[in-house]
Amino acid sequence: MIGLIETVTGALVEFFQGKVPRELIIFIISLFPILELRGGMIAAKLLDVELVKAFFICYAGNILPIPFILLFIRRIFALMRKSEKLAKLVDGIEKRSMKKSEKVLKFKQWGLLLFVAVPLPGTGGWTGALLADLLDIRLKKSLPIIALGVLIADLIMSVLSYGLLGAILGR
Repeated sequence: MIGLIETVTGALVEFFQGKVPRELIIFIISLFPILELRGGMIAAKLLDVELVKAFFICYAGNILPIPFILLFIRRIFALMRKSEKLAKLVDGIEKRSMKKSEKVLKFKQWGLLLFVAVPLPGTGGWTGALLADLLDIRLKKSLPIIALGVLIADLIMSVLSYGLLGAILGR
């Protein structure tokens, strides 16, 4: 899945490069589910965007859809269920998300925070928001947890994408 993220990110960078500003490219990539800021930070490095600027742009792009997911996903899914084909898609999304809910349920807010913060395929703000909604974790409680998780993921991806870990370790 990580190779897929890099491949899709590279294709999007190639598609948008020269057509829109670099900063807008990484913002758009950070908005996408699955890619989120993982893809945004990879794109930022590919496009030579300054680390601090990339950090804030990717965070903004990743966090922007979260309140909307928390507020409207049930209504959107209800509308989608009116179509037989889309109903199957919604059921699959919910089923895959609920498979990941065990740790969130076990560790409550800490579980949700770790789920969002660790930038692995299938985790992140989008899935965390969907899980929070499916588990009836209220917006007031889930949004700050997810926002902090996205911030931690951004820090991790900054270190990984910009090679700061090697600099810190003296390599």
